Formats: sequence, structure tokens, C-alpha cells
Amino acid sequence: MLTVSHLKRPGLVDASFSLSLGECVAVRGPSGAGKSLLLRAIADLDPSDGEVSLEGCPRNSMSGPQWRQLVGYLPAEPGWWADRVGQHFRDWAAAKPLLDRLGLPDEARDWPLTRPSTGERIRLALIRALANDPKVLLLDEPTAALDAVAVAAVEALMAERVAAGLAVLWVTHDAAQGERVARRFLRIEAGQVVNEECRA
Repeated sequence: MLTVSHLKRPGLVDASFSLSLGECVAVRGPSGAGKSLLLRAIADLDPSDGEVSLEGCPRNSMSGPQWRQLVGYLPAEPGWWADRVGQHFRDWAAAKPLLDRLGLPDEARDWPLTRPSTGERIRLALIRALANDPKVLLLDEPTAALDAVAVAAVEALMAERVAAGLAVLWVTHDAAQGERVARRFLRIEAGQVVNEECRA
């Protein structure tokens, strides 16, 4: 279980909630409310106050890279640091089944970073995050740039991973998507997690 207790940082007033392994929680709220700031704070990418722990192990007991190996983060605009796609993956062969699932060819490994479209880069970044085998995955609008077929493929893949025990915190502006992927919801307004809704 991921436990967040009184997490605060500039732009985020207070956040306290838990996320169980094998659960997807959708995060909703207007633009600028603090949804991305929440994910970055949980991922330990920005300075914050409060407590975050995973299965009882405090975040501050390990290094940032160690934490993000367990608690993966997919930003709305993923970072790339090498010239070719394959250089961003530790094990391309292990990623190949995910490439097939998300409609990407094996030769994408040799693509220069100027080759993939925005939607392809997002899917590649999701595959990269999943290939690290995290226990928790923080998703910031992961399907915003995708067409309907790709959205369905991503949602189906993530549903399988959640069923297998992955915990997912999924920021989305799409109310219908939130209903499809999650059974529990957090809403952020002006940096405050103001309510938590469940559906049957």
C-alpha cells in the first residue's frame, strides 16, 4: 500500500490518502489545481513536506532513484536523453510484448528521437515505465495525445496490470475515462485534496 500523509509543497496545500496494490484511483480537478504537482511530490521529484511510504517503508529511507524504481512516474511530457529510442530501455527484448500490445513496431528501437509522433513517444514512455516493474505507477494524462484505438489499448493493458497487483494513480481530465479505469476518485481544487468518491 502507498500511504500519503499531509503531503505539502508550493501549490499543494495538503494531501492524505492511501492507494492499495491492485487498485487504480483517478485524480480529477480543473487545470492548475495541483494534480501534476501531487504526482511529482509523491515521486520525490520536488521538495515537499509530509510523509509518503510504500508497504510501511518510508520514502526518506531510500534514495530518489531507488524510490522511483518502486514508484514509477509518467509525466505528461516524458523526458528523453539519448539519440535513439532503444537507448532509453535496459532490456528491449523484455519490452517487445508491450510494444506489440500498444501498436508499436520492433524497429522503433532504432528510431531517432525525431521520428516518433507525440502519441508514439507517450506509448514508448509508458512501456519504459512498465518495463521497470514498479509497484506503483503515477500517470499524468497518459492518453491525452492518443487516438481512440490507442486509448483503448492503453486502458486494457493497464487494467491487466492493475488486476495483477500494480497500484495506479491516474490523472485524467476525461470523466468517462475516469469511470472506466477507476472505482475510486480523488478531486483536487486549489491544491487541496477536497474529497474522495467511490462508486459501486
